[in-house]
Amino acid sequence: MNNDPKTAGRKRPPLVPRRYLLTFILITSLFALWGFANDITNPMVAAFQTVMELSAAKASMVQFAFYGGYATMAIPAALFIRRYSYKTGILIGLGLYAVGAFLFIPAANLQQFSFFCVSLYVLTFGLAFLETTANPYILSLGSPDNATRRLNLAQAFNPVGSLSGMAIASLIVLPNLLSDRRDDAGQIIFPALDAAEKASIRTHDLAVIRDPYVAIGLVVLIMFVVIACVKMPGKNDDKAPLAFRHTLNKLWDNVDYRLGVITQVFYVAAQIMVWTFIIQYADNLGIDKATAQNYNIGAMALSLTFRFVGTFFMRYIRPAKLLAIFGIGASLCTLGTILIEGYAGLICLVAISAFMSIMFPSIYGIALGRVDHDDTSLGAAFLVMAIVGGALMPPLQGSIIDLGHIGPMAAVNVSFCLPLICFIVVTCYGTIRKPDSPPVGKTAPATTRFVTFICFYAENTYNSVLREWFLLSTFAKH
Repeated sequence: MNNDPKTAGRKRPPLVPRRYLLTFILITSLFALWGFANDITNPMVAAFQTVMELSAAKASMVQFAFYGGYATMAIPAALFIRRYSYKTGILIGLGLYAVGAFLFIPAANLQQFSFFCVSLYVLTFGLAFLETTANPYILSLGSPDNATRRLNLAQAFNPVGSLSGMAIASLIVLPNLLSDRRDDAGQIIFPALDAAEKASIRTHDLAVIRDPYVAIGLVVLIMFVVIACVKMPGKNDDKAPLAFRHTLNKLWDNVDYRLGVITQVFYVAAQIMVWTFIIQYADNLGIDKATAQNYNIGAMALSLTFRFVGTFFMRYIRPAKLLAIFGIGASLCTLGTILIEGYAGLICLVAISAFMSIMFPSIYGIALGRVDHDDTSLGAAFLVMAIVGGALMPPLQGSIIDLGHIGPMAAVNVSFCLPLICFIVVTCYGTIRKPDSPPVGKTAPATTRFVTFICFYAENTYNSVLREWFLLSTFAKH
């Protein structure tokens, strides 16, 4: 209920004005496109490891290339959008996305793993452009009063793409990999085959890996043509210079922010390690890759569900405190993953995702909470760079997995000491953080509380992306 006499009689602006509706639909479709690319790539680490006969460390270079591309291009993309229109940025992003996807064709023909990594690197150049552009563009398509809700609506299509990518990996790619066939004892047959048989299987399997990327490349190319032909409103014409040195000094002096960037590096690293190496953990139990990917899907579903639960509890528990509580939960589940053998350990590994659910947006919100408004643009830009954690840590974990055994324990179990360290860092950040604003509490009627809860959940579910790219758009303007 609106009790403010200044706004009580004011008509609410439409979420998406009619003149922007087509543009909104087209741009919203892009959110599913990059969600697909993100979540079809994780299981490819295990696929490449087998078919290319790679170590786990080398196979994890897939993640290094993927998230390295994001980290490399995020800031240049933001600066590009500062100079040119949103539409131009989107077309550049779609073009790079398509080029990276089509590079899978020569990569599969040449059977060069490094070529696949280059393809993913180029592809994520496109994703960086798309995410940098699409998010602030959605915010601009209507009234600033409901910009948050408008972006939340668009972001709701991102999980559609993510789940589609995971489903294609689980139902089409992994079950058709001949290199993953096993004997009655559950052991992979491929390493024992002769060179000719391996060559034939490798050609087949790389084609299976290639085809989804080529297919999505065609979809992206169609989107490129459609968007190029449609007149789209909105330009970014402000070309004011940035006071880099002064802003950097202020950000460095902000302890909450400085530690927040470090913590986000560790969190992103933990997230990618947990979701990447579920398949290797299951493989150690004799589970084939297609079945193991179902555990990955379960982990994603658990994360989405507990994001809802965690956001609910944010009404009653301060975000920093809740972050610490979830960090302890993630740490305990990771300990179970390390110490418990068999399926129980695998269940602990899946359960980690429940506690990771709120970490990304919470760290963002805490880190930027006490940053001056004039400094948030550049501050957000450096928080974007924290995604590099997802590029650096997986190869290290892969190197541990390659050891096979460490004492009496399987090396894959021991390797999760790295995510454990990361979650301890997250827990410490939530613990040492100065008290923030109190939780909402129960002060409104039941109906109002319910509506508020739904809106609060929607806002916080995608808060990380909202803060990241909304502030990057400010970075582009100032």
